[in-house]
Formats: sequence, C-alpha cells, structure tokens
Amino acid sequence: MEKKKVLFVCIHNSGRSQMAEALLNSLAGDRFEAHSAGMEPGALNLLAVDVMGEIGIDISMNRVKGVFDFIRQGRLFHYVITVCDETSGGRCPVFPGYARRLHWNFPDPSAVEGTREERLAKVRVIRDQIRARIESWINEDRT
Repeated sequence: MEKKKVLFVCIHNSGRSQMAEALLNSLAGDRFEAHSAGMEPGALNLLAVDVMGEIGIDISMNRVKGVFDFIRQGRLFHYVITVCDETSGGRCPVFPGYARRLHWNFPDPSAVEGTREERLAKVRVIRDQIRARIESWINEDRT
C-alpha cells in the first residue's frame, strides 16, 4: 500500500509544521510520509526542539524548507495541511495535482512569552494539541 504524502505548512517552518511532520511520521509512519515547509522559511525554533526531545523525537538536525521549493520540484501530496492561523493559512499556494487541503489552527510557538520555563510549558501545550489533532485525524482517515 502506498503511503499517503502529507505536507504541513506554516509561516516559517520553524515550530508547528516541524512538530507536526515529526509527530505524524512517528505515530503513523507506516501509513503516511510527512514533510513540512514554510511560506517564509526562518530558523528552527529551539523550544520546539526541546519539547519534542522530551517525548523522544529528535528534530534538532531538521532544516527549514520553503513551500515554493516543493512546488518547483513538482512534488505531489495527498494532503496539504496548514497549521498556522486562518489569515496566514489563506496565503498558502495551490499545489499541482490532487491535494486535499486542510487547516488546523495552532498558536505560534515563536510568539510565546515569559521565562524560559514558562515558554517551554506553553510550547508543550502546543505540541500536545498538535499530537492530539494528528491522533484524531489518523484514526478518522480510513482510506
């Protein structure tokens, strides 16, 4: 059975989309092949790296990628899932071929404030929200 290809997109490919990619590959890598990209690639969010490491998933060597690079390469996906706010998600380009487009709204880890421990706690919540949404989605997806 061919794995379904999924692209998670956010603004900078620094936190939410990186966590979603790693979580889907970890939870259902036998059924899905997840990738991630940003509309304006930035730098990997070190808080996201830390909270993913806490659950045994190392994303520290991941690189940020641009969504337009995937388009130029002619990459095809079964699903393109935006994981940013509604306004930003609407900026995501249309992909060639058939790709079912979904939008999952999660807070931006780079926008959390407070001490390092407070910021880590907030990014853990975001990580757990992403994980719960992915778990629900993979249980719904029977095709």
